[in-house]
Amino acid sequence: MLKIDSLHVYYGGIHAVKGITIEIPRGKIVTLIGANGAGKSSTIRAIAGLVKHVQGHIAFTGRDGKETELTGKTPETMVKLGIAMSPEGRRILPHLTVEENLRLGAYIRTDEDGIVSDIDMVYSLFPRLRERSWQRGGTLSGGEQQMLAVGRALMSRPDLIMLDEPSLGLAPLLVKEVFDIIRQINSEGKTVLLVEQNAFAALKVADYAYILEVGNVVLEGTGEQLLSDSRVKAAYLGG
Repeated sequence: MLKIDSLHVYYGGIHAVKGITIEIPRGKIVTLIGANGAGKSSTIRAIAGLVKHVQGHIAFTGRDGKETELTGKTPETMVKLGIAMSPEGRRILPHLTVEENLRLGAYIRTDEDGIVSDIDMVYSLFPRLRERSWQRGGTLSGGEQQMLAVGRALMSRPDLIMLDEPSLGLAPLLVKEVFDIIRQINSEGKTVLLVEQNAFAALKVADYAYILEVGNVVLEGTGEQLLSDSRVKAAYLGG
């Protein structure tokens, strides 16, 4: 579905991603893990069209079976192609209600019946959001805001959903809930690209994983393989 070949990402004089090559097969959960500054978020921001200085190739095969080169495309184009992102830090609009935030995720759509149906689908995934549909986003807890950010991304009906640090700052019980939802989203046909610092949780849910260090892929394999790899255990899983 998505193939990244020799991707470089720059922020001014900082070379954040240094020629990585990765692949996200349709229908799978693929995770990028690594410490802060490893290049994980820069990679998915490049896919989403949020970074200007990018070299390399990002090819996406969409719903129609056609392959599209994404490098240089706008974020709006990505959404229309079937790619959505739940960003690090949630980035909900705090002055809008829960339902208004969800409708914002469907801004490219005109099918009102479908939008209403998908809002109900999000509420079925996250029952707490249904209970708070009238509340302003800024009044929600951190966990509820994360649920809202994921729900908003789903509202564009993406084929590929990218989740940037969905467990960041959440209590352990909420982390489990978020990863259960990721499994459910995937089981319903969405391809998932997951960026995470919580290596154990990410590898448990992933079909395939890439470990990044200072902008390079240093290890890759199935989630199960990397969970049992001594190098991964020592560096990311507390031994």
